[in-house]
Amino acid sequence: MTDLLFRTDPYLTEASAKVVAHTQEGGVVLDRTLFYATAGGQPGDSGRLAWDRQTLPIATTVKTDDGGIALVPAEPAALPPIGAVVVQHLDWARRHKLMRMHTALHLLSVIIPLPVTGGAISEERSRLDFDMPEAPEDRETLQEHLNLLVDRDLPVTDEWITDDALRANPGLVKTMSAMPPLGSGHVRLVRIGQGRDQVDLQPCGGTHVARTGEIGSLRLGKVEKKGRQNRRVYLHLDS
Repeated sequence: MTDLLFRTDPYLTEASAKVVAHTQEGGVVLDRTLFYATAGGQPGDSGRLAWDRQTLPIATTVKTDDGGIALVPAEPAALPPIGAVVVQHLDWARRHKLMRMHTALHLLSVIIPLPVTGGAISEERSRLDFDMPEAPEDRETLQEHLNLLVDRDLPVTDEWITDDALRANPGLVKTMSAMPPLGSGHVRLVRIGQGRDQVDLQPCGGTHVARTGEIGSLRLGKVEKKGRQNRRVYLHLDS
């Protein structure tokens, strides 16, 4: 299994690794990776690999059928050979925006405490879909509360619980569309705030900022009707 460097340090932007396989689609599999693979509404990371005076631009990162992680080149090109040692260079500016956005969506699920039916993360605008029959009446107040949570500069941490512990606490899961993947024996939880200042705790495999203050100013966008019981709420980074 690939060592997930982004899991232990999401702020790491450069690291060496060994090429262990090529996929049939032309992807590169490493023994350890900085690059997050597309999952949970968060896009895969981009960047480049460098070796022997050669570089390979990476457009995105995906999961393989056997549970590995493959770095997908931006265009067909010569791949680093299996066994080669490469240096991974993460597109940090893009990743950091995705981290800020992902954490912001967790806060959005706090100020709109309704079941989540879907979501998608991008660099400038993201969204959550809620089981919400009517659109919120006072978006300005919601936006104010959202930015107050940012301004509190709450710590964002993670921890692990067993599959059985999650099954015994189904209220931790906010998403209606899918349960977190079970079967490995443990599930990662992301916590925002500590003790009496805790505002959120839910299963999540994505990358997040260390404190909410790092997110910056947020703006609520339009609310779209996506069905009788479904409303799509957009969120923008203002800085």
